[in-house]
This record gives sequence, structure tokens and C-alpha cells, in this order.
Amino acid sequence: MNQASEAVIEPYTLLRASLSLFKKSPAELEQLQLRQVEVQAKNEFEIESRVLSSAEAAGVVVSDIELERAYQEIRGRFDDEDAFLAALAANRLDVDQLRAALSRQCKVNTVLERVGSRAPKVNEVEIGIFYHSHLEKFHKPEQRSARHILISINPDYPENTRDNARRRIEEVLETLKRKPHKFADLALKHSECPTAMQGGELGVVTKGVLYPELDQALFGLKEQAISEVLESEIGFHVIQCLKIVPAETMSLKKATPKIQQIMQDRYRRNCQRTWLASLPAATRSA
Repeated sequence: MNQASEAVIEPYTLLRASLSLFKKSPAELEQLQLRQVEVQAKNEFEIESRVLSSAEAAGVVVSDIELERAYQEIRGRFDDEDAFLAALAANRLDVDQLRAALSRQCKVNTVLERVGSRAPKVNEVEIGIFYHSHLEKFHKPEQRSARHILISINPDYPENTRDNARRRIEEVLETLKRKPHKFADLALKHSECPTAMQGGELGVVTKGVLYPELDQALFGLKEQAISEVLESEIGFHVIQCLKIVPAETMSLKKATPKIQQIMQDRYRRNCQRTWLASLPAATRSA
């Protein structure tokens, strides 16, 4: 960063932009990244200055409690005071500068919240239109709870040659046919999948998550049924369907709170954008 850019970019805004874009401090950035961060920081500071110069900002006061809460949220990210102060210094900040920047940010946020509150309220008709236009958002596909046992194929190990692996999994399956309640014990003893430690549990899955051979077999099983021997690209399996969770479409009544929140947030952001676009350019003293 050159001397001129350092003089015009407020350090906290620069740090905020850097963390937002790259999750790194400005000092950790490459030159091209730093330039990108500088542009965003300047734009953000200019927008905030316009907000603070607006009529809506008049009379907005940031309380000591609100400022302290914002300060402590940042302070709490550090193990001790020395680490906190060192991080501030590395970003050309001290405690007073940080508090001033946070006070500015809190004031901007308060003004934008007030402007956003002017947004029209979502009505039932709009909620219904949104629901019927986006039914896929409220549909949950069929799911299956499953567990499996894997014997891998690896010609480098005698017990895992193709023939031996097949023989071993068939022996496991024969035992399961007689004692299906032993599935978890047999998985722990024989399975070569990391899930063996959890009794072979795969959790709840939807179609398309597992290997195609397992996927097709699982979604054709009844509850508690165990498949025949299956072969995937990694080896031989047997899989059990523990539970079927039917497909479900959330009703309009249940979906209404979520839709209302989505649409109200959208209206609020649109209201804020329109208001920001109407503001005159900020003066240099803002």
C-alpha cells in the first residue's frame, strides 16, 4: 500500500473489508488482493459517510451499552489483552480509534435499520404467490436411515483379493440372515469402512448420496431389510434400511413464517438500497 492510499483509508474499514473478502488482515494480503480491498474499503467508507450526513442520522445516538457490547465482541476473540493490543497495533489502530470506528459503525447500522423499517409489510397474497412459485424450496425428498458393512478389494493383501473379499462378505451376510440383530457387532468386527466404529451407521441419506449400487439397493428395501451382496468401485457391501422417512411438502401454513421472513428481509434491503441511491455524495468532512 502506498503512502497516499494509507492517508485516505480509515484503518478499521480497511481491516473489515480485508476480513470480509479474504478472511485475512491487510498485512497478509498479496498486492492484487490489497488493491481490491482498498477499493471496497473506500466505497464502504464513502457510503457510510453519506448515511451519516443524511437527515435520518440526525438525532441518532449510540448508547454506551451498545458501544461496549460491540467492543467486547471483538475483544473476546483474543486470549488476552496483550494479543488484543498487538492485533490493533498491527492494523494501525489503538483502543480509542477502535471505539470511535465501532461507534460510527453502530450509528450507520441504526440508521439503516430505521430506513429498512419503512419497507411495506408482506401480506398473505404475496406469501401465497411466493409459496406456489417456489414449491421446490418446501419439498423434502424421501430419506432413508441406513447402515452397511464393507469388505474392500485390494490385491496387495491376501485376505482382500477379489475372491477372498467376496467370500468374507458372503459369510457376513449368512450370519446376518440368521441374526440380523447382530448387524452393529458384525460391522464393528468385519467392516473396513470408518463407519465400523459406529456399527456401520451411515445416517439419514437422500437419493444420489451413496455409491450408485448402494443407492439403488437401499431405496428399494423395506424397513429393516438387508440387501444381498453389492459391489461398488471400492469393494463388496451389505446394506440395511433402518427407517424410511417419506417425502414431504411443507404446508403453506407451516411455510408462512419462513416465507414472511425471506420476503420482509428482501423488502427491507430493497428499501435501504433505494434510499442509499437517493443520497447526495458525502462531503469530505463526513
